[in-house]
Amino acid sequence: MCQNGCGDFKKRKLSASSDGRGIKVAATATPGTLVHTATESIAANEWDEVWLQAVNTSGSAVKLTVEWGGTTAPYDQVEITIPAESGFTKVIPGLVLQNGREVRAFAATADVIVVHGFVNRFENTPK
Repeated sequence: MCQNGCGDFKKRKLSASSDGRGIKVAATATPGTLVHTATESIAANEWDEVWLQAVNTSGSAVKLTVEWGGTTAPYDQVEITIPAESGFTKVIPGLVLQNGREVRAFAATADVIVVHGFVNRFENTPK
């Protein structure tokens, strides 16, 4: 994504994850379960590149809504149906966020969707 002059990046766990483990989506409405809080920076070359996948542990497909930096429908919401017991489903493919914005999620059924992922944090660090 980034060529010369973007600074360095470090792979990090999602901020709401314990030790890099998945985050169970308990919420069934907005505001959703906290998944990640982006870097506080507003610099043009400092951001979090967020990658999310979801697992559905139930025997039925479940709709997942990811709130991307806000809770205003439909602008801040990404909706995807996660198939039943099918392993990882890509949800967010490396979109960027900054300014302390939050990524939250809610599902049509509580406690059956688990969100996994990581963040590439790009920072303007001196060389």
